[in-house]
Amino acid sequence: MKIDYENLIERLGSVALSNRMNTQANDHASHFFGHKKLKHRSLYFLYILARKLLQSPLVYKRGYKNALNVQVTQTELTFTNLPKAFDGFRILHISDLHMDGMPELLEVLTRIIQPLEYDLCVFTGDFREGILGAYEEPARLAVELRKAIHAETLAVLGNHDAVEMVSTMEAGGLRLLLNEHRVIERNGEKLVILGVDDPHYYQADDLERALAGSPPDAFKILLAHSPEITHKALAAGVDFYLCGHTHAGQICLPGRKPIFTVSRGPKHCKSGLWEHNGVRGYTSAGAGASSVPIRYNCPPEITIHTLRRSAKTKKHAKFGSSRMCVF
Repeated sequence: MKIDYENLIERLGSVALSNRMNTQANDHASHFFGHKKLKHRSLYFLYILARKLLQSPLVYKRGYKNALNVQVTQTELTFTNLPKAFDGFRILHISDLHMDGMPELLEVLTRIIQPLEYDLCVFTGDFREGILGAYEEPARLAVELRKAIHAETLAVLGNHDAVEMVSTMEAGGLRLLLNEHRVIERNGEKLVILGVDDPHYYQADDLERALAGSPPDAFKILLAHSPEITHKALAAGVDFYLCGHTHAGQICLPGRKPIFTVSRGPKHCKSGLWEHNGVRGYTSAGAGASSVPIRYNCPPEITIHTLRRSAKTKKHAKFGSSRMCVF
């Protein structure tokens, strides 16, 4: 499909698109010509070593099975400023699919999603497995998954996604928010969904641009790939921040204690429900797996967030393997 770069400039902004395109070009040059920044060499070596160890038959087989055991988690969040018309509004949150790395995941997710009830579906990035390489297949798989979703679907790109995926995905029914917003209206009341490009790797997020022209006093939900821009979210008056990227560790010690997460965000914002300096959010553990398609002590998830209007005090609860949180 032909890529309309002029349209992408208009939507993303010239600086953000330039950041993306320059980084993508540098990555390809590094891949083909072997130029790597010195500060990344030791980390790259450890990554290759870990990948080899984790691909041993005994570890891999069980871990791969774990990675396909997708859980449906539920949260219920209370906001005093939520418009009355949106009391009970349900958001299906999916993140970090990396579906081209796990062929069976599309069928698993389709089966799980079809009977669920929700009012809006959002994706918070990383549809592709690799940072380099072909982008057509993950875009096609995202469109196939969209067929199982029976509500409006909004998405943002992650650090694994190429900007060239946008055309195919939007033609297939996913609306990408490229430093943009979408206003949802019910009974004359409004909810604003803000979406920014990847803040982690490409640093192409522009929340100010996404806010431009949106109703100033509306309830605001932010979609970003990672939990790294809480300070910007606070300044923008964001009420609820949805993200992913960390996989909640993907490979954890017992008790869901992550060995490693790749995020510059606050430590307590790297998994599940959180609050940081007045901003409330949820970091998905992700529906897929990356680098090595295995999981330990950290099941993959898709989440239904139910928004409530009330002045109740904050509470937290967990039930079984499917976390139910009231906040």
